[in-house]
Amino acid sequence: MGWFFAFFLLSGFCGLVYQVVWLRTAMAAFGVTTSLVSIVLSVFMAGLALGSWGGGRLARRFERIGTRGFLRLYSGTELLIGVSGLAVAPLLGWGRVLLNAAGEKAAWGSGTYYLASAACVTGALLPFCVCMGATFPLAMAGVRAAFPETSSRSFSFLYIANVLGAMAGTLSSAFVLIELLGFRGTLLVAAAVNAAVAAMALVVSRWLPATHGPGRLERAQEVDEAARRTSRLGLAFLFTTGLVSLALEVVWTRQFVPFQGPVVYTFATMLAVYLAATAIGSRVYRIHSAGQVKVDVGFPWVTAASLAGASGLVALLAADPRLSLSSGLRFGTARIVLGVGPFCAVLGFFTPMLVDRLSGGDPRRAGTAYAVNTVGCILGPLISGFVLLPLVGERWTTVLLLFPLFAFAAAGRRRSGSSQAELAVPRRISTWIFLVPAATALALIVFTRDFESRYAERIVLRDHTATVTATGEGRNKHLLVNGYGMTSLTPITKMMAHLPLGMLERKPEKGLVLCLGMGTSFRSMLSWGIPSTVVELIPSVPRLLPFYQPDGGEILRSPLARIVVDDARRFLDRSSERYDVIVVDPPPPVEAAGSSLLYTVEFYDSVRGRLAPGGILQQWLPRAETTVVSAVARAIAERFPHVRVFRSVEGWGFHFLASDRPIANRSAADMASRLPDKASRDIVEWGPYPRPDLQFSAVLRTELPLRTVIAMDPSALVMTDQRPVNEYYFVRRLLKRITL
Repeated sequence: MGWFFAFFLLSGFCGLVYQVVWLRTAMAAFGVTTSLVSIVLSVFMAGLALGSWGGGRLARRFERIGTRGFLRLYSGTELLIGVSGLAVAPLLGWGRVLLNAAGEKAAWGSGTYYLASAACVTGALLPFCVCMGATFPLAMAGVRAAFPETSSRSFSFLYIANVLGAMAGTLSSAFVLIELLGFRGTLLVAAAVNAAVAAMALVVSRWLPATHGPGRLERAQEVDEAARRTSRLGLAFLFTTGLVSLALEVVWTRQFVPFQGPVVYTFATMLAVYLAATAIGSRVYRIHSAGQVKVDVGFPWVTAASLAGASGLVALLAADPRLSLSSGLRFGTARIVLGVGPFCAVLGFFTPMLVDRLSGGDPRRAGTAYAVNTVGCILGPLISGFVLLPLVGERWTTVLLLFPLFAFAAAGRRRSGSSQAELAVPRRISTWIFLVPAATALALIVFTRDFESRYAERIVLRDHTATVTATGEGRNKHLLVNGYGMTSLTPITKMMAHLPLGMLERKPEKGLVLCLGMGTSFRSMLSWGIPSTVVELIPSVPRLLPFYQPDGGEILRSPLARIVVDDARRFLDRSSERYDVIVVDPPPPVEAAGSSLLYTVEFYDSVRGRLAPGGILQQWLPRAETTVVSAVARAIAERFPHVRVFRSVEGWGFHFLASDRPIANRSAADMASRLPDKASRDIVEWGPYPRPDLQFSAVLRTELPLRTVIAMDPSALVMTDQRPVNEYYFVRRLLKRITL
């Protein structure tokens, strides 16, 4: 049995590594949108469900091949999964090429594009995810043949190993492997581990005795007994908990970002806590049920559903801004442990218990039960992200998702005393088991507050991408996305447009801004009187333009203004237009998850394809460690022969100007003379200098040679899609602390 545990520990490690890297690879290929993320996760979970269901039936059909035969099947399945580490990333890349070649038939933002993207993702991922799902029933069949006396709890045994491995895969990939090896190297490590598991399983299959599964008569008797045990309520409960748990995961990504920041380590920590708590709950169940050879036919519905419902609502307390914990990785992790841990521990206890009791070690029944749970996992993110969150927000989405669990508790209460598990529980006790968690849940709903409540005057907009909050007055206005501040009203954002426009050799005719924010750069570009396009990822942000800009309503109605809601890289790849100036202002912080896709060599390839001859790219880089500054500078230098670098008008951050032709070395007075009247007023609107020439001069005198910027960290890697230097920094900063 120790070998089976080791197999699933290592297999779980690989599965989460693949999920993390495949998701990021798909985002680079098809766009950083919630729709795309949902597609990838749904395909992943659908493959697990199909594999679990099909593997169970395969195990039943070939039950006579015994332990050796099932281990060999399992070995082949793990080997196929390992092939995915080599195949999936290129397949997704080819899918991107095919979609780009499809032209207007799959135009950006269209349903056709998402269908085509889904087809590419499905073709690349689904076969390998089916293999992942099949490992559970195949291994259970091997355990059943080799160790029939303990097979009734084999699902929970393998489940713990798989969850522990998944937690290790989450932490090691996010905190170590991707930073040191990049995405491609991390996939190779996972593929090598899968190959090792396949080889070990093949070797072990030769050591074990040639035991066989139960005969047909014995099997028929077990099926009849299992049929009496199996409850439709049990399968419905598994479906509901799968749906609720994955739906809440989407909610948690919004609730806890304000306290840790929108970095990959926030999401990795959340997933690690999710898995660790699940493993703890499953281990407690294993200890609780130790020595029970025959599985009890009953299930404690009231206890399971009531505790799950109440513990899920603890996240409202953990995300309450009034809770006396500071922000940052350490305190943010404490909030995540409080908000996520109890719910996952409860499900970690009761989910394997229920699958054990429904299956009794039968791989077909276990495969069906696990598949039902996984189908719920498919639907959860879609319902949460696309229906509930845009309509009612994080707080009431949590409440609505957990309401069905209390309904299960009420149904279980009516069944009290009808099963062996609840015979010893009088109806009076069952009532208290239901009422105490229900009262706790009600108190959490009534007395906790959303993050937005900290702002007395606010506008809150929600969509399937994010919760957007606008607050403040005058120049002290704020834009928060999922509780994290995005930008401010600063002259730096004006200079992002005026600086490259003033240096053009010719009169500008068309401009593009990537990332709208408060709309300052877009407004400044429009002040030149040229047709201007802005691309914004979050649908709610453009609606707030009148809040931040005094003439925001006029901008929205202007025939020169075009606002596109889309992923920036996807827009560049799909567009056929060329622009004289492209302004890029990525969302803060520099370490934000997915932000590297707007700093990489591959991104600058896309930008070059949309720049007119002699056109200028303005790339803004806020405060960042020297390694990141050098990595971005190297990436720009690899794709543009002419690059100039300036500090901002406020003395921090960098304006990178890049072009395929030499950039004019104009004086401040010359640049000021090229400004249209409206642009002249715009550039000095917020100071700090009263005249345009002084404003330009404050920036021009800060110019740094590109070689000096690159030399800030001579050992820095070039920023690429495979090596996102800015997003993964744990090992680098840890080593710096140790050195100091």
